[in-house]
Amino acid sequence: MIDHSDRPILVTGATGFTGGHLVHALARDGHRVRCIVRSSARAKGLPDGVEVREGDITSAADVSKAMEGVGTVYHLAAAYREASHQEEGYWRVNVGATRNLLEAATAARVGRFVHCSTVGVHGHIANPPADESEPYKPGDAYQRTKCEAEVMALAYARDHGLPLAVARPTAIYGPGDTRLLKMFRMIAKGTFVILGSRDIYYHMVYIDDLIQGLRLLGSHPAALGEVFILGGERYYPLPVIASTVAGILGVRPPWLRLPAGPFQLAGSLCEAICIPFGVEPPIYRRRVDFFTKSRAFSTDKARRILGYSPNVSLEAGLRRTLDWCLQMELIPGRRVVA
Repeated sequence: MIDHSDRPILVTGATGFTGGHLVHALARDGHRVRCIVRSSARAKGLPDGVEVREGDITSAADVSKAMEGVGTVYHLAAAYREASHQEEGYWRVNVGATRNLLEAATAARVGRFVHCSTVGVHGHIANPPADESEPYKPGDAYQRTKCEAEVMALAYARDHGLPLAVARPTAIYGPGDTRLLKMFRMIAKGTFVILGSRDIYYHMVYIDDLIQGLRLLGSHPAALGEVFILGGERYYPLPVIASTVAGILGVRPPWLRLPAGPFQLAGSLCEAICIPFGVEPPIYRRRVDFFTKSRAFSTDKARRILGYSPNVSLEAGLRRTLDWCLQMELIPGRRVVA
């Protein structure tokens, strides 16, 4: 077996939340890290000594150059949900760029390729918790293209012998991330409303725990050719999460519950009108899905095979995240007392 430990680690998505944390963790442990970014100006927050290559992962030539001499690849870059992204835009990044990386990695004979997918490929989980054997049921353009990319990655491992592992993270959060900021603000202001008649589950993973899992996929021999769900220590009903946030902020827990149907209709209409013009809709159907579609998963496979062990509890993770939001004055209130 070829020893790849002295070769650089290539990270895509390094200027994003998860990618940035991964790069810092790898560099802190003394690894040689290379990043491919669209603009070196956006990479100023990366650690000293990290090699930055300007390039576009949708360009096969740029990817091939960045792949030269690489031993391990962490592919985290993706087109996430934005009004400016049409179906073709999701496909170009989530599928086309992934194909470029898989082909270049195969040609360069890398020692390990970690492909970051999402639990969103499963869609709604009717009978929680779901594990890695749950059927694919993507529900929107982002999930469909991530699903196609995952299937393609697994095919490269099977048909071309690429040493590959797939991560399916649950909902990622932590200081520096703003995906849950709107919910935090509404809870702080007392305007957060629970939609739907039934409680659904939501499964979160704190950024430090996710980085632990990704690095296990990048090093553990048993990870090769496998898919692993990486989530927090457990999943919770959404009202419990909202009440935990309220408790940390010292405000009244959300209590109002409204039917989801009218909001789903409004979301569909807003998307149909706004998205063709590249305008951010005031309400998305997927934001209503947040209240109506369960996302609860089992991490038993990663625990059993890799020794994955999420250490940050929901309350501890939310406390750290909310403290950062308050420090940055992103939500009203006083700093959180640990």
